[in-house]
Amino acid sequence: MKILICLLFFAMNLFAQYDERHRPQFHFSPPANWMNDPNGMVFYKGEYHLFYQYYPNDTVWGPMHWGHAVSKDLIRWENLPVALAPDKLGYIFSGSAVLDKQNSSGFGTKNNPPLVAMFTYH
Repeated sequence: MKILICLLFFAMNLFAQYDERHRPQFHFSPPANWMNDPNGMVFYKGEYHLFYQYYPNDTVWGPMHWGHAVSKDLIRWENLPVALAPDKLGYIFSGSAVLDKQNSSGFGTKNNPPLVAMFTYH
């Protein structure tokens, strides 16, 4: 069994997303710059959506955004454009995302339920 698990990880590593020596291959990381807390993970229409605190302009803390990535298997991730960006009200901090199946928010329809993000401004 241990050999099978090792072979599985070896095979998966052949399809690694990044080639930097110290970059995680089995844990999500954005293509560049600073990330912090995951703030919402939702399974929707066959994909896992991950939202996380992100500063896309530098490798140190800065005006907080929410990054967004999707995966079908929780190993290989596709980075999407920034989901939430700071505005005149402030930076985007901690929160979560949910699938509003009943459309109680009114942002979608009963047949096309929306993803709803809740977050704190600072």
